[in-house]
Amino acid sequence: MKHIPRKRFGQHFLVDQGVIEQIIDAIGPNKADQMIEIGPGMGAMTQPLLKKIGHLCVIELDKDLVRSLELNPLLKVVSSDVLKVRFDELALEIFEEKLSKNPAAQSTLIASPRREAAQLRIVGNLPYNISTPILFHLLDFVEVVQDQHFMLQKEVVQRMVANPATADFGRLSVMLQWRYEMISLLDVEPDSFDPPPRVRSAVVKMTPRSNPAQLDFGVFQNLVQVAFSQRRKLLRHTLGRWLEERQFDGEFDLKRRAEEVSVAQYISLAQAIKK
Repeated sequence: MKHIPRKRFGQHFLVDQGVIEQIIDAIGPNKADQMIEIGPGMGAMTQPLLKKIGHLCVIELDKDLVRSLELNPLLKVVSSDVLKVRFDELALEIFEEKLSKNPAAQSTLIASPRREAAQLRIVGNLPYNISTPILFHLLDFVEVVQDQHFMLQKEVVQRMVANPATADFGRLSVMLQWRYEMISLLDVEPDSFDPPPRVRSAVVKMTPRSNPAQLDFGVFQNLVQVAFSQRRKLLRHTLGRWLEERQFDGEFDLKRRAEEVSVAQYISLAQAIKK
């Protein structure tokens, strides 16, 4: 039976084989990968990935699709809202299953299971209506991620990779660029999907930085949110008051708008602020 895409799940299934091949080539999957696909849908990327690596974990919310996916013995199916998935626990679960299926490897892998488990490769055509919450959710588990390849609304990708002093540079840019190196790989037209979305799409690669700046995440997150809360105003009207409340006595130019401050400058300010 043909699956009818559900608007409440933001379902737009990728059907363009040429685009699928480009994405798979960009990912470069191999049999050693511990890979997770978010929102496999009708399996457009699932099947090519399985041909490359022979095993795959998928996260799917739609119960009808879950029943179909569970028929494939090569898939580990997690039936859940991705925003409720703890990827650190899932990484260890996948790692332990890997050990159980390959006893010969236990002697070499068991010595440092957490290091080995922290190698998830995550891919997916993310639901556009909740793509930003998913990106921020995954930020909590970046320590167990090797890389991420996502299909997103092109506008979101532009914001992710934006440079300071541009219209696209914002909270998403700062928060993600602190922790990831990112590159937009290719644009995808609406007619590559069924049904076609009303927007253009793009594929982005996200690689966690090996030595990210150390800071208090809560302070950094709050700081950036306040700074961009009224981006048309100078920072003295927003961030200035926030800094005064924290008795910050360091130097920081507040006669700028939020998008005129670089990621490095936001990081330095967060590091200088006392809780």
